[in-house]
Amino acid sequence: MQSDLVGVDVDRAVSSIRSGGVVAIPTETVYGLAADVTNTEAVERIFDIKGRPHGHPLIVHVASPADLDRWSDRPSDAARLLARLAWPGPLTLIVPKSSEVPAIVTGDRPSVGLRCPAHRLATELLQQLDVGLVAPSANRFGAVSPTTAAHVLADLGDRLDPERDMILDGGPCAVGVESTIVDTTTDPVQMLRAGAISAREISTLIGASVAGASGPARASGMLASHYAPRCQVRLVESLDDAFALRAGTSRSEVLDLSGDLAESARRLYGELRAADEREVGTLIVVLPRPEGLGHAIRDRLTKAAAPRPRS
Repeated sequence: MQSDLVGVDVDRAVSSIRSGGVVAIPTETVYGLAADVTNTEAVERIFDIKGRPHGHPLIVHVASPADLDRWSDRPSDAARLLARLAWPGPLTLIVPKSSEVPAIVTGDRPSVGLRCPAHRLATELLQQLDVGLVAPSANRFGAVSPTTAAHVLADLGDRLDPERDMILDGGPCAVGVESTIVDTTTDPVQMLRAGAISAREISTLIGASVAGASGPARASGMLASHYAPRCQVRLVESLDDAFALRAGTSRSEVLDLSGDLAESARRLYGELRAADEREVGTLIVVLPRPEGLGHAIRDRLTKAAAPRPRS
């Protein structure tokens, strides 16, 4: 992979962020397109680069659990407990925002999503900067999320400026699907997006029940159609069903994700992208079992298969 944009130098990434640039950063979930949360001009560029509607809130990434009180005003006991027990990790907490969080980041909402990523390069970058970073997925809005630096370059390379922006290459993402999102401003807390940390695990950590999502969309990934490749995605529960469907479908392929859940999550977005590269017409996906990480994979695939909004 040859590009002036791509590198492994954290000091260069720090310089880019401090000078108002944007940096695609690796996390354990997916690559994010990062900017200083307090630099509204840089945050505005993220919306422009991604083609992301301004009403969609951005998650703020922080260096450690100790940053919770900097970016949140009076977080709940559940939020404090989850930050202490599950950070760093693939968990985003919706909390009341502090005055340091600009309105552009939250879509004028009184709450903000906070996450402490568990990736060595992301942690080093955040510690050196000593500021929160907004970092939505480093792709075009609504498309398949990136899990390698090459994915970011393919999606956004022509939209980034090598003079001030950068793609920090941290290798393939270990989890492969976006973080779990839990709204701690509700009672009981609500699971807004499935991820590597399940509702059952959240319930165990806080010693209380976790409700499903209700109310208006207020976090990333809550739209009906999202994570979508160009090809049509059809979902089935078994290989027999997949091959029966393929028999009547032209330019189709079968993707079996019914095996090991962790491996299926790591493969998911790369397989969707590869299907588009092969110009597959219909990708027939065998769903994983609905347990643990399987809930997150099924959620992403359901959204990938949903009817696309008209542009």
